[in-house]
Amino acid sequence: MAFATRRFVRAASSAAATAAAKKLIVKHVTVIGGGLMGAGIAQVAAASGHTVVLVDQSDEILKKSTKGIEESLKRVTKKKFADKPEAGAEFIEKTLKNLTTSTDAVAVVHSTDLVIEAIVENQEIKNELFKRLDKFAPEHTIFASNTSSLQITQLANSTTRQDRFGGLHFFNPVPMMKLVEVIKTPMTSQKTFESLVDFSKAVGKSPVSCKDTPGFIVNRLLVPYMMEAVRLFERGDASKEDIDVAMKLGAGYPMGPFELLDYVGLDTSKYIIDGWHSLEPNNPLFAPSPLLNKLVEEKKLGKKTGEGFYKYK
Repeated sequence: MAFATRRFVRAASSAAATAAAKKLIVKHVTVIGGGLMGAGIAQVAAASGHTVVLVDQSDEILKKSTKGIEESLKRVTKKKFADKPEAGAEFIEKTLKNLTTSTDAVAVVHSTDLVIEAIVENQEIKNELFKRLDKFAPEHTIFASNTSSLQITQLANSTTRQDRFGGLHFFNPVPMMKLVEVIKTPMTSQKTFESLVDFSKAVGKSPVSCKDTPGFIVNRLLVPYMMEAVRLFERGDASKEDIDVAMKLGAGYPMGPFELLDYVGLDTSKYIIDGWHSLEPNNPLFAPSPLLNKLVEEKKLGKKTGEGFYKYK
């Protein structure tokens, strides 16, 4: 009888462990935010066989997002299925079948394994979103933010699932860029972290891990580099054109720092450096730039406005 009891307990424990493990296999994904990043994340998740719901505030935004995803998929298939147009068409059809849209985030998180937030870089707005969704998402659901500059820990603290919260920082354009930074806070469980790494691999990306430090890996190195280029120009040490040429030909970079600033958006760059400066006001790497501030004040934000450090037709 004791043997039978032990065997029953072991079986029950094994079943419970198996059930717990299954909760970490991400099958259903909810992406909040239908902009370039959110749509890109939704695309790669759907293309890799995940059931995806893309959420934004209006049907109009979501129609634009879906159209962008369809166009992106066509570009992908031209390369991936150059000699097999029928296979390409089937790939697009399968991907789009995995993708639905909604304007009601609360309603769709009831049956999701992973929520990825890709909305505006605003701490309060993100916190409010996570706080609200935390009340309706299942206990096993993992929350992740695609933020590039905000602290994941502060976002996690707006929920009751700090152990099931991490960062998933994709890069633009998502379908093309292979990197994902997986961010682990001091509260993120190892099980959650491993699940986020596995998901990143499942969508065809190469994950790297980083602690919750400002800018993670890429932006922590990239933003100060761009800001130092601006300071070099501000001091009159070199022209912006020569700085760009020097870094392209001397370091092998595809863009110079001023070209990259205009591509990223000067307002975005200013927002990041201002946020870091408030966290570490004595860190010279995070010192604000008078020239960058002036251009943003004049609404010269880069390529998206037709003028930044350079003018665009």
